[in-house]
Amino acid sequence: MEHRTLGKTGLKVSSIGFGAWGIGGAMWGPVDDEKSREAVRAALKLGVNFFDTAWVYGDGHSERLLGEELPDDAVVATKVPPMDWQWPAGNPDPEKVFPKRHILSYAKKSHENLQRPIDLLQLHVWHEQWLEGSWSDAFAELRDAGIVRHFGISVNDHQPESAVRLAESGKIDALQVIYNIFDQSPVDRLLAAAKKHGVGILARCPFDEGSLTGVFSERTRFSDWRRNYFTPERMPEVVKKVEALRWLERPGRSLAQASLQFCLAHPAVSTVIPGMRTASHVSENVAAAKGSLSKEELSKLARHRWERNFYR
Repeated sequence: MEHRTLGKTGLKVSSIGFGAWGIGGAMWGPVDDEKSREAVRAALKLGVNFFDTAWVYGDGHSERLLGEELPDDAVVATKVPPMDWQWPAGNPDPEKVFPKRHILSYAKKSHENLQRPIDLLQLHVWHEQWLEGSWSDAFAELRDAGIVRHFGISVNDHQPESAVRLAESGKIDALQVIYNIFDQSPVDRLLAAAKKHGVGILARCPFDEGSLTGVFSERTRFSDWRRNYFTPERMPEVVKKVEALRWLERPGRSLAQASLQFCLAHPAVSTVIPGMRTASHVSENVAAAKGSLSKEELSKLARHRWERNFYR
């Protein structure tokens, strides 16, 4: 497993991280906690040391499970939900979404769930007009109290431009952003700004909520929240776009692994955090760390950029 430095924090994190949304259940439907525990243990055994969760992933369920399973030397990131429960952020007033008291309250809840200091605390949404706000005071207080070590932001869906000034501000240590073969928009400005200013990048949704694993067909239907993301009307185009990427597959490299390698090819990316709910997911994803895409393949992938937002 390759380990990279998370921006200016000095933390060494596995290039393949563990996205822990799915093991929280809730929007993903029923969850088997024992399978989740097996997945976490398998990840640790294979060298994964970075785990990304959030309070909203099962109202603390994902956090509590990780708190019970992770060793002290694991690196854990979690997120504070917005007070108005709006994803993506819409209110331009940061005090209506992330007032200091709200951040302090949820950070302490997450701290209790994880049973450990939080290595990286993130606000779960972001608005470009929030650069000035009491959220930074809350961060400083939590650091002084020893509850949180470093701070970051999870950028709104498909809105990397909203965080460019934030990356340049020196106020945060890391940014979590959607980055995959289809959504390559972070390369326009955000990744360069983050690299220049020592801000770590957590690449999320590397599989475009599953399409870039290459296992869907036009008849695929979902019983979880993705029923409204991959609607029957959208699936034919999704499958067509994915099929055009089959040239990435070869013996020893699946489309899913190539998708992870695409994210890791950019020098600004500290870690990529695919969702993992089973030990088999873990072994498939971790194997991607053993290889990389060629310059020719990366150049060709630039033509597969696909601008759209199915979250709306």
